[in-house]
Amino acid sequence: MHLIVGDIHGCLTELDRLLEEVAFDPASDTLVPVGDLVAKGPASQGVVARCRELGALAVRGNHDEHVLRWWRARQAGEELPELRPTHQAVADSLTDDDWAYLDALPLHRRFPGLAGDQDVLVVHAGLVPGVPLAEQRPKWEMNLRSIDRRGEPSKRIEDGAPWAAFWRGPELVVFGHDAVRGLQQHPYAIGLDTGCCYGGALTALIFEGGSHRKVHVDAARAYAPVG
Repeated sequence: MHLIVGDIHGCLTELDRLLEEVAFDPASDTLVPVGDLVAKGPASQGVVARCRELGALAVRGNHDEHVLRWWRARQAGEELPELRPTHQAVADSLTDDDWAYLDALPLHRRFPGLAGDQDVLVVHAGLVPGVPLAEQRPKWEMNLRSIDRRGEPSKRIEDGAPWAAFWRGPELVVFGHDAVRGLQQHPYAIGLDTGCCYGGALTALIFEGGSHRKVHVDAARAYAPVG
């Protein structure tokens, strides 16, 4: 079983409940978070530690990258970028092993044949339609939400339509990042950010035997304001 999980954002209680709900077995199953492991929720360090413990094959999200920029500057002895208080609290809580794990996360992962005759690509925010995977820009892999009226990529919802509506495969892309639009189901792309940290739900896809099904657990409460 491959369990691809939407944006966790420090919601360790909900992650553990989801793992229990699907009877996740680290000896035989694979956990694949879509990024944004940290920030907004109450237990960012705990989420990273759980992902390390389970050997999770996460990808890097924009909030993970925010704190990594601070860590990289500290490692290089450079002036530290100013973080929001919530992100600074995350940075102050992470261990050396946590930082090493986050820093090693790729921007996307490919799982050949996971959806039967289709490969599955996991990315945090999105991929610009029509651009080869090797030429995708990190900015958009971590921040893309829309394709605007001129056909240009944008991180703003109000600028246009979901990028995933224009994705023509052949891979099935599974992504997060877009809690406002919520669960998205397009012919070749599925969005899993259902706003757990805002009091929504933690949503995942279980891939097994060439098919997939959706599972979710409701958030215990809202941990952050929407936005």
